[in-house]
Amino acid sequence: MMWDRLAPGPAQAEVRQVSPVRARFPAGAVEPVAASPAPAPRIGLALGGGSARGWSQIGVIEVLEEAGIHPAVVAGCSIGAVVGGCYAAGQLGLLKAFALSLTRRSVMGLLDLRLRSGLIAGDRLRRRLQHDLADRRIEGLPIRFASVATDLESGEEVWLTRGCLVEALRASYALPGIFPPVRCDGRLLLDGTLVNPVPVTIARALGADLVICVNLNGDPRPGMREASPARVTAEAVLPAPRRPRRWILRRPGARPAEPERANGLATPGMARVMLDAFNITQDRISRARLAGDPPDIAIVPRLAGMGLFEFHRAAEGIALGREAARAALPQIRALVAAAAART
Repeated sequence: MMWDRLAPGPAQAEVRQVSPVRARFPAGAVEPVAASPAPAPRIGLALGGGSARGWSQIGVIEVLEEAGIHPAVVAGCSIGAVVGGCYAAGQLGLLKAFALSLTRRSVMGLLDLRLRSGLIAGDRLRRRLQHDLADRRIEGLPIRFASVATDLESGEEVWLTRGCLVEALRASYALPGIFPPVRCDGRLLLDGTLVNPVPVTIARALGADLVICVNLNGDPRPGMREASPARVTAEAVLPAPRRPRRWILRRPGARPAEPERANGLATPGMARVMLDAFNITQDRISRARLAGDPPDIAIVPRLAGMGLFEFHRAAEGIALGREAARAALPQIRALVAAAAART
């Protein structure tokens, strides 16, 4: 596996020159010169992380392709790397068929549980990717592609632009605590959402003139309200109020007490707390990165009602992705036309 730190550089879109039809003109007359068509802007697609919500990106790509908008550059993070890598390899149809075939039971069948550096070994998922993508290498794909991962030791952002495609995808979705880190050229790599959840910067560095991003975590959950940074900062430094310790006496054989409730709500379990905490972290990092390097167009499917690990709901996710992409098409066409007119 190889990685690069890329700097944006010039990249020309491929333009097919069509010879104009030659008309007959009187002898000595000057034939008008036909203007060359303006080169189309090079479109980049930045696909963000979001676990099962990533199936919606399949619907987004389908709508873009149906509208004649063909990305020349794809940058992906986590599940976005899986969708983007399969698309760049020409295997998006296989991925869609696999996603639609998933049920709750088959999802559990893909999980080889263990308790080491990750809860899931990931061997079954790796074999599935190898079956569909074989020995594809990133540099041999028909569409320019890169995935992003995080160096476990240094915390650095790593861009995977060459080498085995399957290993690049595994490194990008190695969610901490769930999947083990992936060793690539002496580095241990983790999920790219820790550093760049929606990799707009990478799509630009690969030569995209216009970048369309798909943010899987921009739709707030029902009941959540936006908190101002000032309020969050002020409350963060206040000590939490001490709660008196309560001793509960039960006679032998008695039923356990009800789960402790705060403000009438049951305390969530460990898995729910871990996933929600990771989701909050990912959302905050996404906001910061997108504020520093915003995309030209952001597509945000309405995915608040879809859980991060509800992979069996692929049909619903794909439909929500298509809906969001269709709503963005007028703006995308307008920006593409404006960019072509400027060149």
